[in-house]
Amino acid sequence: MPAKRLPEFVDTGLITPARMRVVDANAIALGVTEFQLMESAGRGLAEQVLTFGPTRVLILCGKGNNGGDGMVAARHLRRHAETEVCYLEAGSRSSACEHQLRALKHAHVGMHPFASRDDLEALRPLFEKAEVIVDALLGTGVSGSLKEPLKTCVALANASPAKIVAADIPTSGMRADRICAFHRPKVEGSTVIDIGIPVEAECFTGPGDLTLIPPRIRKAHKGHSGTVLIVGGGPYQGAPWLAGLGALRAGADIVRIASPVFEPVPDLIYERLEGKAIGAEHTERLIALAEKADVVVCGNGLGMESHKVVTAIAPHCRKAVFDADALRLPLPVAAGETIYTPHAGEFARITDKSLPEDTRGRARALRSSGLPGTVILKGHIDIISDGNQVRFNRTGDPAMTVGGTGDVLAGIAGALLCRLPAFDAACIAAYVSGKAGEAVVAERGGGILPSDLVDKIPSILFRKGA
Repeated sequence: MPAKRLPEFVDTGLITPARMRVVDANAIALGVTEFQLMESAGRGLAEQVLTFGPTRVLILCGKGNNGGDGMVAARHLRRHAETEVCYLEAGSRSSACEHQLRALKHAHVGMHPFASRDDLEALRPLFEKAEVIVDALLGTGVSGSLKEPLKTCVALANASPAKIVAADIPTSGMRADRICAFHRPKVEGSTVIDIGIPVEAECFTGPGDLTLIPPRIRKAHKGHSGTVLIVGGGPYQGAPWLAGLGALRAGADIVRIASPVFEPVPDLIYERLEGKAIGAEHTERLIALAEKADVVVCGNGLGMESHKVVTAIAPHCRKAVFDADALRLPLPVAAGETIYTPHAGEFARITDKSLPEDTRGRARALRSSGLPGTVILKGHIDIISDGNQVRFNRTGDPAMTVGGTGDVLAGIAGALLCRLPAFDAACIAAYVSGKAGEAVVAERGGGILPSDLVDKIPSILFRKGA
């Protein structure tokens, strides 16, 4: 879909630090380098400073990319005002900040490293004489109370008669006469500076979305990353097992398969259901199993005759992913967050509305559908929406039309839903499933098996730079 058609699906308003990291990383993956973003931010920051008409500017720089933004601003300001830079010397800097510091040392600005409160006290005259102070100390990546020497740095700035311009977001405790937000505001009342992030970085899933996945902690125990129950099987015997393996490879600790079909897969826990299909006689047991799971993935290979059981167990699911034969009316809804994974035909079945052919029209229809959860509308471009937010996913390959790839997707979504909000889990699941398919096709060509995707999941999901 052309970029000019995307703006109506771009989020507006305040952006969280976590979401901003996603957008930054997606922009870099699209070819906009970190240095280009920093140069645009620093230049825009300098332009805002100059609107105050200062003759003396003091720029306070930390060790991260926010400090790098301030250093870029100093290079642009030096021709218009007497510019001094106080930069934190203690500790390691981000690579981009280190790069800007090396460049700044040749830019004929005053350079003043500080590592202690005493260092800053010696620099007090710079604070007192400055007409504008730029706060580029911490940015969005740091929270909590300040420690020395930053605490003293903020106190000196606040006591100065200078106007204070904050880069992206004010440092904790720092007053700000103007907040210059890069790309989108992080706090109310900000002046937004366009730094050249493509609209696709906001609207399409990308490797930046993977930064939302919480890291495993050293003290984690079995089950800490989630217990998933797969309910399915009967008419289509392999589907629940594909979903289960997808969930395991996507990081779930424990995956149980409640099915009348047994497959000898030692990695999965089999909860045998008597008979050839799931029926009313299994309801009580399935409810008990669902109540013990963090997420239930339901519908894979189930058959339409079992839908009454699905609607009976749904309210007992903390969270759920409903796929395939579970996508029927009345639509099942979990007690907590719910993800639905229909293709166009299944979407029409649960909404009684046919989708238009164009992607923008489909996105509008999905967002306004009123479905009670997050939806991954599968297609050559997947569309993900919770009725408010909309994202697009263009990973994947035509070879993935083989039956069973949707079961793997449902399993991935179930595992991620254990640890993430539904919308984030759905976006990442669509992205990872498509990338896994691309990896298999690149390696083997066409004629792929849905099970081929499973072993590709961890390298995409958990390795940086996927």
